[in-house]
This record gives sequence, C-alpha cells and structure tokens, in this order.
Amino acid sequence: MTPTDPSPRLDVLDWRRRVGALYADVRAAADPAEGHARWVAGRDELFATHPASPLLPADRAAFTGLPVAPYDPAARFVVPVEPAPPLTREAATGTDGTVSFERVGTVALAGVGTLDVWWLDQYGGGLFLPLKDPGPGYGGGRYVLDTVKGADLGSTAAGLVVDLNFAYPPSCAYDPAWACPLPAPGNTVAVAVTAGEAAGDWSAR
Repeated sequence: MTPTDPSPRLDVLDWRRRVGALYADVRAAADPAEGHARWVAGRDELFATHPASPLLPADRAAFTGLPVAPYDPAARFVVPVEPAPPLTREAATGTDGTVSFERVGTVALAGVGTLDVWWLDQYGGGLFLPLKDPGPGYGGGRYVLDTVKGADLGSTAAGLVVDLNFAYPPSCAYDPAWACPLPAPGNTVAVAVTAGEAAGDWSAR
C-alpha cells in the first residue's frame, strides 16, 4: 500500500494558520484602514507565494496583486446580532464534505440590507457571514466572516464587526477544484457593494 503524502494537507493547515495570524494582526491595528492595508498586503503575499494558494499554477506567473477597492469607512459596521427564527442549511464542499449551518441571528447594515448570520454546526464551530450583491465582486458571492478558517474581524461592546472592506471571494472563484458554501437568499442584497476584494483580472491591476 502506497503511503499517503501528507504535504498538501499540511500546506492547507499552514495556510489557515497564516490567515488566522493575519486577521489577528488586523484586529490589533490602530485603525481599520491600517488593518485593511495589512490584510491586502498579507493576502497578496499568500496568493503569490504559498503552496496552498488557490491560484491555478498557470495563473501565478501573471499575478501582480488581488483587485481590492480602496478602504471605505462607510462600509464598516459594528452591529448587534438580532434574534431570528431557527433555520438550517447544508452545503457540499470539495474538501470538508457536507457541512451544516444553523442561523444564529441577523445583522442589519444601514444602506445595504439585512444578512443572516450562521454558525458552522460541526466540530469546533465557527461564525459564517457570506454576502452576495450585484456589484463587481465575485458573481457567486463573497465571504465577510468565516471564523473557523481564521476570517474573524472581532467584536466590541456595541456588537459584531462587519466590515465589507474585507469581503473576499472564496477559493472556488480561483480554482474549480474547490467547492464553497455560497450565499443563500438571506445573504443576498439588492445594492451593489463596491468595497472589498473582487475576483477579476489581477494581471491588469
């Protein structure tokens, strides 16, 4: 029997560890714009150099940086998570099997809309807040929070930090081998959210 090569999984482990450290650096920043600049630089480095980068090998040579809009203070919200009726959804993913989410509440973002907030209902758990809008981001939707994988902007006494400047396309936007949970109707808004990272032609940046 041929031994299993642990390298790809250890690469993903290291990727998640580095993402967690990057978001810890964001939360420690003196102001949100500074944290955002660290996030942009950190993601560019990971995408360009890390063996677990979701960029296809053929795309890496042309990569010059992810397309991220300038920081917009109006796209940052600190809001309470309001109660909502229980709701469960299941999503099939390429690497994590079928994952279940339980709705734990909603957040109301002025000028944007109301979004469902989900809890990953599996070992360890984690908060999940995706977003789909008609703007120039990834058409399948983006993630704002995915705390089980390190994407955690923190909270204050006033509520959860929901900063749309940190919205990013999931790995499946870059590599079709990944299958990612995408936003359901409760995470779809009618207004274009131009803040954050888009999936596009980074070579033309």
